[in-house]
This record gives sequence, structure tokens and C-alpha cells, in this order.
Amino acid sequence: MKIVDVCAFLSPQGGGVKTYIEQKLTLGPQLGHEIVVIAPGDHDEVIERGPGAKIVTIASPRFPLDRKYWYFDDEPKLHAALDAEAPDFVEASSPWRSASMVARWAQPVPRALVMHADPLSAYAYRWFGAMLSRETIDRRFERFWDHLRELGESFDQIVCASQELQERLAEGGVPNTALHPMGIEAGLFTPARRDPAVRRELLELCDLPENGHLLIGVGRLSPEKRWPMVVDAVAAASRNLPIGLVLLGAGRQERRILGQISGNPHIRVLSPERNRTKFATLLASADALIHGCEAETFCMAAAEARACGVPVIVPDRGGAADHARGGAGIAYKAGNALSASQAIVDMVTGQMPVTANVPQPVTMEDHFARLFADYASITRAPRRAA
Repeated sequence: MKIVDVCAFLSPQGGGVKTYIEQKLTLGPQLGHEIVVIAPGDHDEVIERGPGAKIVTIASPRFPLDRKYWYFDDEPKLHAALDAEAPDFVEASSPWRSASMVARWAQPVPRALVMHADPLSAYAYRWFGAMLSRETIDRRFERFWDHLRELGESFDQIVCASQELQERLAEGGVPNTALHPMGIEAGLFTPARRDPAVRRELLELCDLPENGHLLIGVGRLSPEKRWPMVVDAVAAASRNLPIGLVLLGAGRQERRILGQISGNPHIRVLSPERNRTKFATLLASADALIHGCEAETFCMAAAEARACGVPVIVPDRGGAADHARGGAGIAYKAGNALSASQAIVDMVTGQMPVTANVPQPVTMEDHFARLFADYASITRAPRRAA
């Protein structure tokens, strides 16, 4: 098949979507498919990525709230790009305006919406959850739910990478939802990468001895990741225990997070590690991964930690929660620093032991093989009326 992904949030500076797209461009042709990614950018450009893979950028404005990204603003030009590619299957990678543009494309080509974002969890539930129940928030955001239901009717499949998101959308009346958990990069994340010397260096960086407990956090320094809450939880847990946190990330909340740390020598913020092998070594050398975001659609960092044999401390909602199941970690009450702090204490003191022999995440190759097989079955079925 020729699969075209209309990806509204692809940034050359990295992020989960970029990692996913890079894997798709590499693995899609290996699985016998042609992959084209259409993305907004500064210029109209075609970037060849090897046989059967390319990125087509459409000149578009920068996103005003985050200049690392662009957004599609010319629907006829996007439709013309789709016409020129003549795909067998189309994906949209964002539930916002670009998905509606893809839904309105007139050609009778099957299409799927891949939920790389969960706006209700990232914004509505986070902003108003302390005051209102989710049911009340959902009623207040009924227009967005109507939008999601319309997309469900327009797309042949709404692809969700976490069980909680798939169930919540289905319960909310969004049709055609399907669960396709993502995978990890094959051969990279393994317990064999654990390095006692690296662990010792990171503990020293946190002003702790080798018998301390090393937590690692990975992700953008942005509000929905809730790093200030994680910092508070680690600070509380470390009052009576030798616990350190190394946070790998960059973003617009860095100044606030450093203020929250307030000189605590046991918590350090480091730049993201772009070398994947070095990153896998850092991750495998930690004693546990801690995450704060309940709006993850999958949580790649937690999946990679599981593959390294590193237990996870994660919120009980969103994609991250899936990775604590089966004894792979501990889930705490989302957004609650006290609950997160207690989960940290329970893990490092062995009050809630984790299991080493937990099911491993699938590889990205497995993920795409299953997803594209699903797409192929959709192309063989009679096309639904719009």
C-alpha cells in the first residue's frame, strides 16, 4: 500500500511524534509499503528518505504558542497534495483542524485518525479537574466531544495506543475506535545496558552515595507533563530516604521547574540525550522511572523503561498507567503529589514490590505490521458512505 500520513505536529527538534514518524519511515518500506508524510513547514519541499519513504512539507505559518511547530492553514493546498500522491490509505495524526481537513478530502480513499494527542486530558481535565468531576467537564466540553464523534463517523478507524483512551472515546460515543499499542525500538532497550558506573555518576550528580535510590524522568518541560508535581513528590519522599531524581528534558517550563527545585541537591535537570544508545544506557541504569503526565496517549518513556527492566511510577490515568500493570510498577492518583510521594516510598522500601518477569512491550516493527494489516483489511472492505 501507499500510505500517506498528514502529520500536523512534526518538529525537527524532536518529541514523541517525531520518533514515531522516523520509525514509520524506516519500517514501512521494510514491510512492503510506501510511506509519505505530509507536514507543515517553512517551505514547500520534498525530502527523500530512501526507497519508498519521503516527507513532503507545505509552506505554513508557525504555531504561535510553540514556535517549534507549524500548522496547516490552506485546505485546498493540502487536498492538492493528497491528490498528487494518490494514496491507498490516509492517516491524520492530530485530532484538531487538520483531521477535519483530511475528513473533507473528496476522494473515496479509506482513512484513519491516529490519536497522538488527548486534548481532554492534557487541558480540560487538568485545568478543571480539581473543581469539577470528569462527567461535568465532559458536559461543558460537549462541542469537542461532538467534534470527536464526527471524526469517528468520517474516519474508518480511530487508532488509540492506550486502553484507557480507547475505552473513554468509545464510552463517549466515538465510533470506530481501535486499540493499537505502540512499540519500542528493537534491540536498543534492554537490561543488559544497565551500567553501575553510569548509575554511580548520576547519584554523585544528585549528591548521593552509591546506596541511594536513583529515579529518572524523561519528557518535555511543559505544563501537561506535571514536572513541578513530580519534583514536590520526590522532595517529600527524600526527606527521610536517600532518593535522587535526574530529569532529562527541555521546554518552556524549565525556569519554573528549577525554581521548584530551589537548590535541592538531590534533583537535577539535564538536557535531553539525543544519542539513542546513550539514552538507553541512562534509562537502564536508573532504579525506577517516574512520570507525571496523565494525558499520555501511550508513554514511550515508560515502555522503554519496562523493556530495560526498570520499574515505573506513573499516574493511574492515561497511557502511562498501562505500563504499571502486571507488576511492572506502581500507579498513583493522577495529579496528586502526596500519592506520588507515597508511591516512591513504597517502591524504594519494598512495601509494594514490582515483578521482573512482566510482559515486554512489542517492537515498533510489530506495531506497524499489525496496524498496516488492519489498514489492508479496511481497504478490502466496501467503502463506508461519508
